[in-house]
Parts: sequence; C-alpha cells; structure tokens
Amino acid sequence: MELPQDPFMLLSMINMKLRDEYSSLEDLCKSEDIDINILSDKLKNAGFDYMPEINQFR
Repeated sequence: MELPQDPFMLLSMINMKLRDEYSSLEDLCKSEDIDINILSDKLKNAGFDYMPEINQFR
C-alpha cells in the first residue's frame, strides 16, 4: 500500500481503515504490508499517537 505523504491524509486513511476493517494497528500493518515503525513515526512526527484502547491515532 502506498502511504499518503500528507500527514493529515495519512491520519484520515489509517483511522478509517482501523475503524472499518482492522481490530488493531498490528493487524492493519501486517495485512497491508506496512512497516508499523515507519507509520507510527510519520504520525508521531505530525503530533499523533496510537491509542490501542480506542484503536485510533489521536
């Protein structure tokens, strides 16, 4: 999967997939062949952290 470069587009896409298709960030990354560390770092650099209790980045 090609990740959007814009952090807000990335946030929107990832949170939509987490809400609609995947029960965890690990499941999403494994299924979509995304490096979880790269994804988390990109969103962390934009000010967002993964919150497993709600399965979303905020």
